[in-house]
Parts: sequence; C-alpha cells; structure tokens
Amino acid sequence: MNADRTNTSLDHFETVARRTVETLPHAFRAVALDVALRVTDWPDAEMLRDLGMTDRLDLTGLYEGVPVTEKSVFDQPLGPDMVWLFRQPILAEWRQRGDVELDDLIAHVTIHEFAHHFGWSDADIARIDRWWE
Repeated sequence: MNADRTNTSLDHFETVARRTVETLPHAFRAVALDVALRVTDWPDAEMLRDLGMTDRLDLTGLYEGVPVTEKSVFDQPLGPDMVWLFRQPILAEWRQRGDVELDDLIAHVTIHEFAHHFGWSDADIARIDRWWE
C-alpha cells in the first residue's frame, strides 16, 4: 500500500461507498438504496456525546435511523435513515493498521453501518466479521 498513490479525497470515499452498496445482493441493495449516504471528515460533537465517546478518531462510521427489522408502517419518519462515513478516522485507522488497502477499509465500514440498517447489532456483526483480529 502506498499512501502517496492512494486517493484519499471525500469524493473517492463516497465513490467507494456507493460502489460497495451497488454490489450488495439485490434484496439488500433494494433496501439500502433508501438510505442516505454522507461522507464527511469528522463526526460532530453531538454524535460523539450521544454515543458517550470522547475521541473523534474512534468513530469511523455511524448509522442513524430505525433498522428495517424495527420499522412499522405506522411510524412517521422524521427524515431518511442515514449512513455516515468519517474520512479522517478511517484514514487514521488505515495508516495505523498498515495491512489493508484503503478501499477495502472504506467498503468494510460501509458494510458494517448498513448491517445496522438491516437490524444487526455490533455483537451480531462481530460474530461473523473477524476483521479486527
């Protein structure tokens, strides 16, 4: 991996994330396309506060919304469900790890956050995803 030749722009992150969603199996992709996707440099202070976090480098992505497994036709949505990707924390993790391609890490964070949209908890994801080992 060569950081000098790796595109680290916000646009690149968004392109990789959208491409990742497009490669989901049809049944998942159809539901995922209803979710807004935002890529920004940092999580805001309110997000961190709501999660009880103090170090903004610890949050690489966030799902905001009601998982499809909990939605009801009687609920009135306040806005679209949203997946956030935070570029600077992802870049920091990528540099620290040194053993993964940046696009793979972006795709991994994207899938992790969309898994929350599909109703998976962090514990559910950890049982099948050995990424962090």
